Amino acid sequence: MTRETAAQAHQDIVSHHDKVLIVDFGSQVTQLIARRVREAGVYCEIHPFQSAEKAFAALRPKAVILSGGPASVTESGSPRAPQSVFTSGLPILSICYGQQTTAVQLGGAVEGGHAAEFGRAEVEIVEDSALFEGVWAKGGRYPVWMSHGDRVTRLPEGFTVKAVSENAPFAVASDEKRRIFTTMFHPEVVHTPDGAKLISNFVHKVAGLRRDWTMAAFRQEAIAAIRAQVGQGRVLCGLSGGVDSSVAAVLIHEAIGDRLTCVFVDHGLMRQAEAQEVVTLFRDHYNIPLVHVDAEQMFLKELDGVADPETKRKTIGRLFIEVFEAEARKIAADGKGAPEFLAQGTLYPDVIESVSFTGGPSVTIKSHHNVGGLPERMNMKLVEPLRELFKDEVRALGRELGLPEPFVGRHPFPGPGLAIRIPGAITREKLDILRKADAIYLDEIRKAGLYDKIWQAFAVLLPVRTVGVMGDGRTYDSVCALRAVTSVDGMTADFFPYDMNFLGRTATRIINEVKGVNRVVYDVTSKPPGTIEWE
Repeated sequence: MTRETAAQAHQDIVSHHDKVLIVDFGSQVTQLIARRVREAGVYCEIHPFQSAEKAFAALRPKAVILSGGPASVTESGSPRAPQSVFTSGLPILSICYGQQTTAVQLGGAVEGGHAAEFGRAEVEIVEDSALFEGVWAKGGRYPVWMSHGDRVTRLPEGFTVKAVSENAPFAVASDEKRRIFTTMFHPEVVHTPDGAKLISNFVHKVAGLRRDWTMAAFRQEAIAAIRAQVGQGRVLCGLSGGVDSSVAAVLIHEAIGDRLTCVFVDHGLMRQAEAQEVVTLFRDHYNIPLVHVDAEQMFLKELDGVADPETKRKTIGRLFIEVFEAEARKIAADGKGAPEFLAQGTLYPDVIESVSFTGGPSVTIKSHHNVGGLPERMNMKLVEPLRELFKDEVRALGRELGLPEPFVGRHPFPGPGLAIRIPGAITREKLDILRKADAIYLDEIRKAGLYDKIWQAFAVLLPVRTVGVMGDGRTYDSVCALRAVTSVDGMTADFFPYDMNFLGRTATRIINEVKGVNRVVYDVTSKPPGTIEWE
């Protein structure tokens, strides 16, 4: 299968919007820059520095942002921005490494060996700037987030200092005549409280871009693009029950009606009552043609005795493909014509990752969360209506399409389901225990009004048994771990700070109501980028 048709079909969606090009130098938070620009109502795309020249010509942006990155500008062969960006006359915002390469490429100087800044810092505003309008005032001191070892030691001609910090004499420097703004700190992260406002100032007040990237507009544009791509063809959608595939399915159904058929492979590894919720929503609420395949027995038989986490994931992925292919053949033989298109809930972070130049553990992480793509032999064209969107934008689109809020706001759930929340071998008994414990946990979270404040919460059945006393009897049962994290993007996360009353109440319910659990623990581990949840 190829994504070319899907990518081409959706060029119409973005062609008439004002656009920002983000040149990625490998920062782990580059996606946050894009999120801040999108939150400001402006469309943007991320492209690695190696292909930035080509992207700059093809995208025809009205502004450019240069990201941070792990390299040192002082090293031979370190990344550079296309020189055409600087000669274009377009507004430029250069962040951290971006500031340093901007300085060097325009005739300034960068040196290493000075005192580094990592973490929280304060900047003092020494001169007014268009970037600060309505946000920061001359003479004020404001918190920011720094992450640099090298620093600019000589500014290019035409640049003046706008802000300083203890270890960054050019914390903000700009050539306002050429509309080139540089910051040593990271405005895109939440640790810089006013950062989103600074980025909004750049795209609106400096670059003068329109606030025309809305989900209401996207909905109509995407429907038109789907109709243009599919024509009178049929579309097959693999429905997982998650937000992404659900929103994609509802959007496509709005575009082409009953020429969409959804296949829901129920592998028996979902949360309590979730499979029935999916069937009810799509068959009864939206009346979308849905094939519900109850494959629980097949999956559990194949997973019997399998303890290795990667083997579990690959087994689930293989079975999913086999079941999906079998159903696709049945649908193709129904006399209405074989489906030519396959719908997928691909998001923009997936697109970015597919062209990432940094490598790293992404393949392992993706296999952890997903069950794998479908094989080339299916020979179907892809329909990916969400490929321009981030997760929060998908949720906004879901609300625009009228999906129920509990469905749209549901916490992320990995493709392999509960299989990765039961370290070790899987059994039906373990699944039943975990489902009950997880349902109680989420019920208590909702009762406490905390569900929407938490990015993801779930229970894990640990491969540990402990001796306990319940009433007058001794037990030898399992340990259940609870996890809850806050996050903006899912790339990094921190544990949610429950009070002890909540934890005590929840643990008591689980121990009293779930046979097989006699101890509950709470995981307070933070999640740095790339960390796998448990296995």
